[in-house]
This record gives sequence, structure tokens and C-alpha cells, in this order.
Amino acid sequence: MTAVIALIDGEHHPSAVHDALSRLAERFEVSAALFCGGEEKLTPDVLADPRRHYGVDVAIDSDRARSLRSLVERHGDEVSAVVDLADEPILDAGGKLELACTALDLGLRYVGADFELNPPILEPLDFGGPRLAVIGTGKRTGKTAVCGHWASLLKQHGRRPLVIAMGRGGPAEPQTADPSTTAAELLAIARSGRHAASDYLEDAVIAGVPTVGCRRVGGGLAGGCVESNVAAGARLAIAQNPGALLFEGSGAALPPVEVDATVCVVGSRAGALEHLGPYRLLRSSLALVTPEDADLPGDVQKWCGGRV
Repeated sequence: MTAVIALIDGEHHPSAVHDALSRLAERFEVSAALFCGGEEKLTPDVLADPRRHYGVDVAIDSDRARSLRSLVERHGDEVSAVVDLADEPILDAGGKLELACTALDLGLRYVGADFELNPPILEPLDFGGPRLAVIGTGKRTGKTAVCGHWASLLKQHGRRPLVIAMGRGGPAEPQTADPSTTAAELLAIARSGRHAASDYLEDAVIAGVPTVGCRRVGGGLAGGCVESNVAAGARLAIAQNPGALLFEGSGAALPPVEVDATVCVVGSRAGALEHLGPYRLLRSSLALVTPEDADLPGDVQKWCGGRV
């Protein structure tokens, strides 16, 4: 039976939550519950002995995200989802999305009363070298510049990088581009009706490394795509025997492949910290933040597991 962790609060009467958990247990194994706060409908003895009142083990911690991680670590691979039985004012929309970011980062579904969030599907790659990614919190954050610079550094160190760039104007079938691509060739691409300013072409010319261009359509709240040919592009890239793969995201969409390290280029405060923006930071080993907002680096650091 699939195991879940439930989110509960003290704005609901314990008997109501107990019955809801019992019904949930008919469909799932309820490994534990996370108490998110609120004591309006609780007598003093409820939190002193929560299992007696709720029927399951209950974690009580003011740091909800930390507590959720601890519960998942304790119960291991059995847990596949977080089921949200809490409500505002204790767990409002912002609070739900913050916990959803943590759940998705742990590879779990987040299931609410009228919504469900799933972690993006990432395809494994049969490649022994470094698999790197540059993602962003939105469009026009500077991903292409960062990706090109990273590729140049890898090239200088003899790593033979190859960039796989995906975009909304990318080719229908993965397309290679050579660093020696000329202006005449770009004009020929444009005259054929294709996108001659696609990121993979820019990466090839400016960074001076071979690239593969890919297409994606749609963007989910957590960075998933409705469809893309990035996995096929990765296989085309691997066939060229590169020393490192460098995937470039598109807008706020993530390359749908498994990687070893991710750099997130932060644009606006809203893109980084609102809705599911923090999920992108949780995935990142490094976040790059522009200096206009003096407080933003510190706020980003609260979510990013690496350097800012």
C-alpha cells in the first residue's frame, strides 16, 4: 500500500481530523502526520499525547519544512505523497506552496483538496561524464550568457563540453550546431522558416562549443514541460562523445533530464520566492543573484542548498 504523510492543524477539531485520517488510511498507509500549528479547537492534552487523539504519530515543529524532511527520512522510500488536510489561516496558499516545494524536492506528490502537484519527470541518461544544468526563475534572466560562460570555462580546462539548449522556438527534431556556424548559415536557417536566433545557435557561436538545439512546449508550476525532445537531444549529444553535458533551461522550465549539479539564475524576487519558485532554488548547487535588491541574496539563501 502506498504510504503518505498527512498535514494537519489545530483549527480543526481533533475528532474531525481523526476520522479523516481513518478514511485516508483505507486508501493509503498513513506513516505520520505533521502538525502545522493552531490550537483554537485543542484542549491542552491533545498535543501532549497527539497519537491518542489523532490515531497516528504526529510531528510537532515550528519549522514545517525541516519537520517534513525529517519525517520522510525516517520513513524512507515508502512515502510517495504528502496529503494536505490543513487549511487557512494556519496553512494558507503561500504556506501550502512552500511545503509543496519541499515535497517536490523530496520527489513526492503534494495532494490538496482540489489540486495535485507532481515533481517534474526527469529522464536518466547513460553518460559517465558530468551532467550540468543552468536554469532560471523566468524568462530573460541571463541563462544563455551563464551557460555560454560555463561552457567556455569547461573548454579551457579541456573538458570538451557540449551544450543542449531547449526553447520554445527550437527545432522539431534535435539539431546540432557547430562553433564555426557562419552568418550565411544563420540567414539560410531564417529563410527556411526556422528560428535563426535560437539559444543553441547563440551558444555555439559565442561560447565556441558544439551544441544541440531542442524544443519544448508548455511550462508547469514546478518547471515541467508538456512535451519536449530534450531526452532525444541528449542522446544525440552523447553520441558525439563529449566530455561534459551542459543543459540550458528555457524560461522557468527545467531540462527534463537527471543532472549532477544545477546553477539557478535568479531574475525577479517574485520569480525566485513566490509560488513554486523556491523549488528551483532547492534543486540548485549555486544561485546567481543580481545586486539590485540588497535583501534578495539572503532570502534566496534560505532556500538554496548551495552557494548564493
